[in-house]
This record gives sequence, C-alpha cells and structure tokens, in this order.
Amino acid sequence: MNARRSPLDVVLIDGGGSNIASVQAAFARRGVNAELSRDHERIGRASHVVLPGVGAAAPAMQRLRALGLDRLIPTLTQPLLGVCLGMQLLFTSSEESNTACLGLIPGRVQRLLEADCGRVPHIGWNQLQALTDAPLLAGLEAAAYAYFVHSYVAPVGPATVATCDYGGAFSAVVSWRNFHGVQFHPERSAAVGARILANFLELA
Repeated sequence: MNARRSPLDVVLIDGGGSNIASVQAAFARRGVNAELSRDHERIGRASHVVLPGVGAAAPAMQRLRALGLDRLIPTLTQPLLGVCLGMQLLFTSSEESNTACLGLIPGRVQRLLEADCGRVPHIGWNQLQALTDAPLLAGLEAAAYAYFVHSYVAPVGPATVATCDYGGAFSAVVSWRNFHGVQFHPERSAAVGARILANFLELA
C-alpha cells in the first residue's frame, strides 16, 4: 500500500468532512495541491495523508468503515495528520454516541461540560501550551493562539505534545508514531496554522 511515494504528494482522505475545501485551500496557499481521494492505492502511495473532519464521530466512522478506510488507515506508515474531528477519530473511542474509533492513539474522547467551560461548543481563539519540542510545533511562539470549534476533547495523555485550557486542559496537538493530530483548525488559524501545516510537510 505504501510503495513509490513522490517527494511531496499530499492526499486528503475523502471521508465526507465538511472542512475539506478549506483544508485544500490552506495547502494551496503553500503551493501544494492536496488531492482528495478515497482510493486505497492512491492514499497508500502518498507522502503525506490528511484526515479532515467536521461533524459527529459516529457517522464519520460509519463512512470510513463503509469505504474500508478504517482498515487502511492503521496500515499507513507515512505522516498522517488528523484535523479537528479527524484527530479525535485517531483515538480508541469517543463518548459521542459511544463510538469505537480507529484505535491508533490510546484514550477516550469526552464531551466538554458546560459546568466546567461555561459554554459548549468551544468556539474561538485560544492559546496553545507546548509540552515538548515536537517537530510539529517547531517555530511556534510561546503564546501561539489557534482557532477552535468543537464540543468534544481528547484527554491529555502520552501522545499529547501541546494542550489548550477550556474548563481544564485537553489535547490540542498529538503525535504518536507517524500519526499526528490537531484539535483546532489550522486552515483558520492564520500564521500559526500555516506553520503547523509547513511543519507537517517536513515530517518524513
């Protein structure tokens, strides 16, 4: 599945995420044509793979299963970036409709509680707190802000490289082997998002 990758060949997994066009546009601003595909062989030969997602965990996983992508994604060895819901799907499971996810990163995604946060969903700019010198965070300032829109969060765990605080700390950026994810929207996070995408493209 992973043979003959070109030097820089980005593929977005066509799992039905509503943010696909904006993610493609963000890569286009970097001079990269990110092709949309659900073809297993095409995804397998990409140098970098992106799993976008906006919406609910259960229907998103249902789409991936219907296309056999839930079996393909765990076999990929190139860098993969999950965006927003796409990041959450990398985890073991989600409280949202008690959904079994891809199981690539240990942990269970949980709903934000209004009692802790004051308002759900979490919408707007919030600060990232780096925990490590992970390559995905290279060049970011200490007070970097990113744009979030979400109601569920992944807990802080062994894959967490940056957190955000909204009624408590949650995983804002994760890295686990070749699987990476951002809870925020890099395509809507101005220079910070552009830097994250550039760092992702530098991963090998």
